[in-house]
Amino acid sequence: MANRSAPRVASSPVTRAVRAGLGADTAHRAVMPPIHLSTNFFFDAPGVYAKYDYTRTANPTRDLAAETIAELEGGCGAVVTSSGMSAIAVSTRLLSAGDLLLAPRDCYGGSYRLFSVEANRGAYRVEFVDLRDPGSLELARRLRPRMIWIETPSNPHLRITDIAAWARVARDVGAVCVTDNTFLSPVNQRPLEFGADLVVHSTTKFLNGHGDVVGGAVVAADEGLLEEVAWWTNAMGASGAPFDSYLTLRGMRTLHARSRVHEENAVCIVDLLNRSDVVARVHHPSLPENPGHEIARRQQMGWGSLVSFELRGGRAAVDAFVDRIEHFALAESLGGVESLVAHPWTMTHASMDEPARLAAGIGEGLLRLSVGIEACEDLEADLKRALSRAEAVAGVAGETVVRRWRSVARRG
Repeated sequence: MANRSAPRVASSPVTRAVRAGLGADTAHRAVMPPIHLSTNFFFDAPGVYAKYDYTRTANPTRDLAAETIAELEGGCGAVVTSSGMSAIAVSTRLLSAGDLLLAPRDCYGGSYRLFSVEANRGAYRVEFVDLRDPGSLELARRLRPRMIWIETPSNPHLRITDIAAWARVARDVGAVCVTDNTFLSPVNQRPLEFGADLVVHSTTKFLNGHGDVVGGAVVAADEGLLEEVAWWTNAMGASGAPFDSYLTLRGMRTLHARSRVHEENAVCIVDLLNRSDVVARVHHPSLPENPGHEIARRQQMGWGSLVSFELRGGRAAVDAFVDRIEHFALAESLGGVESLVAHPWTMTHASMDEPARLAAGIGEGLLRLSVGIEACEDLEADLKRALSRAEAVAGVAGETVVRRWRSVARRG
């Protein structure tokens, strides 16, 4: 019989993700770790505390998921929360009234809404800036924020922010540097290696990867920050549920394998979109002409599988495209095995007012694809049909504009 008493520690994150918690069941010797759904745990005596007493505070299944996420990100530990937004909320609890949060102008609509509302009620101050602008680094040094929020690649334009540069500024001004790594996952980017203090995830997305869990996580670089975030998570009741943690752990076992297929498909689709006459612009860091291409090459291990693009013909072309598409479900979220298409103007960023959306560069012709792991040839054929329909509508719209212009010119 093989010796199970002293298993070797796996060096590869791929192996660690697959084998997380295997053999942890000493009661029945189950291969896969059991799920602990109990709300509460026995006390030995009044005032005698064990590691587990109440699941909101600590739970074995949730702890295993947190340990796995922290290992993948290279952090000292993590907390697992009930959603990506609750992960963002507990991170910003490190701020006090009067503290300044510096955030990207083009961040996820839910983040923008939370930051704005919290600032309006006086929880902290917020300043939205273009983090890609070199001048914003000097602005940060003058403003001396307490927290710098990074989202790279950004949602929905996939704009790239230099994590190392902003982490240096954060250290210089005494700020906490937080990076939302949801779009790439630790397979393709590890922000802590570039100086970030906290990493935030919506585990709903790539980490779970199957569209059946809502969850979040915060990974910390040091114990002090971890304790503070964990305290707020418990105090706010933002902890993730054991069953959701179990499903997230199951999802992470295939994260690296899924990510390879996601990206292979996305690269093909970027090429297809780049060759389409109805596509005005493709946003993806793999493209050499993308402004963030070189930074992405330095700080990412892969390009990711989110693709956004702008259609000629605006909203009419968008409506025609989504009406014709079949293998890309019109739905929010991303990172699942299934391919999705989202219209940021009416979906993910609808909570932003129109001036804020326009300032972030979000127009009605913008679409965001989350490329799944279906057969690439099926996805490409589907996109070709939808693009053809959009092109027909965009052509009609263009002809109408020309006819109107000529009519006005004749009247003039």
